[in-house]
Amino acid sequence: MRKCNFIDLFCGCGGFTQGFKQAGYCPILGVDMWQDATKTYKYNFPESALINEDVTKLTSKDLLDASGMVANDIDVIIGGPPCQGFSISGKRMIDDPRNILYKSFVQFVGEIRPKVFVMENVPGLVSMAKGTVKDAVIEDFSLRGYNVSWKILAADDYGVPQHRRRVFFIGLNKDVFGDTCFKFPVETTKHKKITCKDAISDLDFISDKEALSDESSYCLPPQTEYQKLMRENSNVLWNHVATIHNDKTKEIIAMVPDGGNYLDLPQELWSTRKVHIAWTRMDSSKPCFTIDTGHNHHFHYKENRVPTARESARIQSFPDDFRFLGIKTSQLKQVGNAVPPLLSEALATEILKYIGN
Repeated sequence: MRKCNFIDLFCGCGGFTQGFKQAGYCPILGVDMWQDATKTYKYNFPESALINEDVTKLTSKDLLDASGMVANDIDVIIGGPPCQGFSISGKRMIDDPRNILYKSFVQFVGEIRPKVFVMENVPGLVSMAKGTVKDAVIEDFSLRGYNVSWKILAADDYGVPQHRRRVFFIGLNKDVFGDTCFKFPVETTKHKKITCKDAISDLDFISDKEALSDESSYCLPPQTEYQKLMRENSNVLWNHVATIHNDKTKEIIAMVPDGGNYLDLPQELWSTRKVHIAWTRMDSSKPCFTIDTGHNHHFHYKENRVPTARESARIQSFPDDFRFLGIKTSQLKQVGNAVPPLLSEALATEILKYIGN
């Protein structure tokens, strides 16, 4: 029996793909225009074809030719179209020209006709324009023959040590599934969260004075079941390189307690950074806040430094054998932009129940 296959549009470094692969699927094509991310993708998924190009310059034939498949052979198309035009921090314009990338995703699904599609985006899309945007998304896919279900999911409800909320739209092809609608998987860690300390305490052996190479060795044994899971197939520690801060920055970070933020500093220091998330430490007893793309405002729960790319990857639920390529700032951006693999795996596993039937 063949494995279910999938195409990942806007694949980035491959967080979405990693989750589907962990669930037993075969990645046949990744598409993204950011070269740093696609180099990481190709390194970690050598079995998959890859197109490093703007999707608006591609046709469905291009995708099928690259994957070596015909339309009826594609099981799933997944992707998170860049969401600037939908973001709650943007202008909330329904006709924002940046949404052409979303329209491209819709077009590919409509022309290739996979059994299932999965689209990820920011939660703000749901309430935007009093729900008009959400309704438009559902209508776009419904008109192309899909029964669409949607839900805002929190990653920490599915074993990810991070409170990251995203909306997922999942469509089942009516020609394959009739009137069946997808039901989202039950939360697995809703009442027992994986904490920051659960995730990265075995990586606490570097300090803010060290800068290790991109390839190093573990110095501590795994201390939690989550750490054992992340280290399962790994003998080498990749991407665990500390950022060296100046003495003044370290002095300020040291004033912030575990789980604290700028409000724990003397008031004359509040304006040293002009964003409300500044000087925020992880809380070792809770899942992490949403990992960003490396803006250096968030700090380790104990050490006086920002998290390493590997620590951020752990908090995103990337296994340790997943290696990020590029300079450190690029690695952090790749991690921050990704769909958490364990959340992706939960969705992929649930989808298999439908495709298998």
